[in-house]
Amino acid sequence: MEQIFQAVLFWVAVLHCGSVEGSILYRVQEEQPPNTLIGSLAADQGLPDSGHLYKLEVGAPYLRVDGKTGEIFTTEIPIDRETLRDCRSVTKGKPCYLEFEVSVTDLIQNQSPRLIEGRIEVQDINDNTPQFPTSVLTISVPENTIMGALFSIPLATDRDSERNGVADYALTAGPDAATLFGLQVGNDRGGKLPQLIVLGNLDRELKDSYDLTIKAVDGGNPQRYSSALLRVVVTDANDNAPKFEKSTYEAEVSENSPKGHSILQVKANDSDMGSNGEIEYTLHQAVDPVPRLLQIDRPTGIIYVKGPLDREEINSLSFYVVARDKGPQPKSSKTFVTIEVTDQNDNAPAVEIRGIGLVTHSEGVANISEDMPVGTAVALVQVSDKDEGENAVVTCVVAGDVPFQLRPAGDSTTDNKRKYFLQTTTPLDFERVRDYRVEIVAVDSGNPALSSTNSLKVQVTDVNDNSPIFSPTLFEVDFAEENQPGEKVLDVTASDADSGTNAELFYNIVADSFIKGLFEIDPNTGEVRARTPLDREHKERYEFRVTAADKGSPVHKGTATVVVKVHDRNDNDPKFMLSGYSFSVLENMPPLSPVGMVTVQDMDKGENARVHLSVEPDSGKFVVQNGTGTILSSISFDREKESSYTFRLKAVDAGEPPRSSYVGVTINVLDENDNDPVITKPSNSSFRRLSPLASPDSHVEIVEAEDLDSGPNAELVFNIAGGNPYQLFRISPSSGEITLAKEMTRKHSGLHRLVVRVSDRGKPQRHATALVHIYVNETISNVSLVEGLVGHSLYTPLDRDIAGDPDSGFAAHRSNILFGSLAGVAGVVMLILVVVFIRHRIQRETKSGYQAGKKETKDLYAPKQAPKNAKGKRGRKGKPQKCPKPLGEDEEVSLQKSLKFNLDGVNDSPRIHLPLTYSPGSPDIGRHYRSNSPLPSIQLQAQSPSASQKHQAVQDLPAANTFVGTGGDDNSTGSDQYSDYSYKTNQPKYSNKQDG
Repeated sequence: MEQIFQAVLFWVAVLHCGSVEGSILYRVQEEQPPNTLIGSLAADQGLPDSGHLYKLEVGAPYLRVDGKTGEIFTTEIPIDRETLRDCRSVTKGKPCYLEFEVSVTDLIQNQSPRLIEGRIEVQDINDNTPQFPTSVLTISVPENTIMGALFSIPLATDRDSERNGVADYALTAGPDAATLFGLQVGNDRGGKLPQLIVLGNLDRELKDSYDLTIKAVDGGNPQRYSSALLRVVVTDANDNAPKFEKSTYEAEVSENSPKGHSILQVKANDSDMGSNGEIEYTLHQAVDPVPRLLQIDRPTGIIYVKGPLDREEINSLSFYVVARDKGPQPKSSKTFVTIEVTDQNDNAPAVEIRGIGLVTHSEGVANISEDMPVGTAVALVQVSDKDEGENAVVTCVVAGDVPFQLRPAGDSTTDNKRKYFLQTTTPLDFERVRDYRVEIVAVDSGNPALSSTNSLKVQVTDVNDNSPIFSPTLFEVDFAEENQPGEKVLDVTASDADSGTNAELFYNIVADSFIKGLFEIDPNTGEVRARTPLDREHKERYEFRVTAADKGSPVHKGTATVVVKVHDRNDNDPKFMLSGYSFSVLENMPPLSPVGMVTVQDMDKGENARVHLSVEPDSGKFVVQNGTGTILSSISFDREKESSYTFRLKAVDAGEPPRSSYVGVTINVLDENDNDPVITKPSNSSFRRLSPLASPDSHVEIVEAEDLDSGPNAELVFNIAGGNPYQLFRISPSSGEITLAKEMTRKHSGLHRLVVRVSDRGKPQRHATALVHIYVNETISNVSLVEGLVGHSLYTPLDRDIAGDPDSGFAAHRSNILFGSLAGVAGVVMLILVVVFIRHRIQRETKSGYQAGKKETKDLYAPKQAPKNAKGKRGRKGKPQKCPKPLGEDEEVSLQKSLKFNLDGVNDSPRIHLPLTYSPGSPDIGRHYRSNSPLPSIQLQAQSPSASQKHQAVQDLPAANTFVGTGGDDNSTGSDQYSDYSYKTNQPKYSNKQDG
């Protein structure tokens, strides 16, 4: 019963306050500290203090309201009377008010809120100091001014109200001015008017100016004051002052009048003549906004519009106009002017929408629950118009077909400010319409009428009246085996027609512990993930249920079934049986020969297990057969060029994505004995002198050779194959060093030619032959002679020994040798004649002799053509020229038929010119070569072979020491000079195959 009584009192108080304007009124001084209590709506106005919510709707940021008690407090932002917008245009002496609005909502009966309006009178405190217009004030006083005359002093202004405004003035003068000037303070329209009184006679010629101090004091407590310098300037005399026709002028001007529009004219008269009677009008001590908005024509006194006039900003302008003549000592008078700014319908109505009660607004959006009853207030709409009269009478409606309407919020509003509740007219349904755009139109009564609109978005908030729904209710997914832990399987999603927390879903798996050990679900997103890797061979299908529960109250749930089919995936790399492969092959194998085989497996099935092999990097030297894994060579190997090859085999399966693996392969090329030893020292055409007194084991010479093969194929064995009939010399089989085997005798003097055979240990064995010349003598007195003997040795068959001085064993045959020599000379002459005849015939047949590019006719002296398949100086792979296979002794004579002779052994060897005639003791070299094969001219010349082919021309000789030469020039001494040089009539000087 008591609660009902309080409620009745409450609504009576509200209606009473709303029906009488200003019935709720508080007073507070400006500049109060924060949290100063201004008043309590519940205690002061008899309103309930429990079960109700008080909310400040208008009054921020200066005020705040306690939601339970309705107490109104100040905030951190102080209330400054001089800066409040509603107080700036208040006429002095009138009170200044700060309006507020508070909504009261009954929380027990859940009714629409009620609106309480009130005002707070902001009382002035003395917080401003009086201020003069400038720090120096100047007044002109004629010198013939009578005593008692009054002159106006510029006023000081104070922003405070009248009580705290300027209350008095005081004048301070020096000794010279104290007897001449005084101060009189009068009252003028509620303000203090200071005037200067002339107390004595002024003499401009004696002193033309005086400095006084004027002080303005306000009426506050404590008082505040300021001072300015008052400078009195004594001017020449002027008898009469201008007089205005009216003491005050009043006029009206319409706001928005154009610049230059004339408002009124003030007029004054002066009885003087001439310049003393000419009047000039000025605005006297006008303060802003008068100088900004108005101007006066100085000669005529017409007041014009200078700046834009806005009644809503300034509705009245008051100021003084001074009329001053132009005499030498100008006189003046002033009049008071008041101009009222009249209204025009230049402002459209303003529609302000804000929250009310428990309904909050944020960025133009209001939220209301769908279960709120009809008539619930959604917003407070305030419609205002800055204009006056009929221009401010506003009509307000809700546009469009929306379930909302406007209801007046109270009867205490003025014509230019009305407040309405925006409330619902029908029940709201979140699932049907979730939001509305409410547009409010306001139209004033001006002519022409002005209008404006504002809109509010009303969002209907949800209550939990719907269950989550899966679509579809059965989820089937194919999922590959051997997944990563935590890998996503699928997304299960459910929808809820509700919103907010009522539509926030929580997902869960409903299954036994085995399934929960394999799968998990994100409770917020519904993403199903595999907790552990799945194995298709273990199980191919899993089925379980998932639920989605909303977070509303009460909780609603939905259910779906998930089927996971486990499929095979390409999760195994191809695997080679070995971690690396190494194969050995012989060089010189033909291309596309198999060099090895690899085996690779893939544990997957189908396309995931089909493997393709390839070589990386693909240099073109090897290919691999898919299916068998056989590695084939695309080249013929040459160990001397490259002894091993390393590459990788790549195995790629046909899965998606493909998987691959690599294995390293090394191909080692085994050596084949395909290179002859190469003699690098000494040259065949060189010789070494040896003293006859040399002791056994003395170093004589060393034969050096090399073999490009490896292993046993490159192990060299040295032996003396011929030219050592006395066994004077021996050679180290391993080092090739030639040493003296025994002491020498007289018969051993002279030239010795050792035929040294250098063999490798390969199979088949390959060898090379070198000629080592040793000249046994104390000194060399005739180098040319020794060189000639060496030259003869080069043309001597290898089966004949050249070993020392032949004269020691053949003195008995000198005569026979002499006769044989003569016969040989005759035979040579005959041979020369035959050769000359044959060449003459050939030259006649060929007309011009040898022609470049023309094939020669067969010549007895032309060397035999080498076989077509014979290698050049370097083989196909750049290897040194290979020697033919070793031959037996019975083949040596036939091989010499194709001799080419080149003595290019040593770079610094001179060209050797053999003499045309020899002593009768010379060997039958011409007969020897004639019996085998006629040779062309032979040029013995030096060569400069490369480092790896030093002395190559001689070192490449076959086993029978078959020399290779080139066709000589005209200066060369060839074998045709000796072809018929026979010694058949004489016996050889050397027995036992010895030749000198």
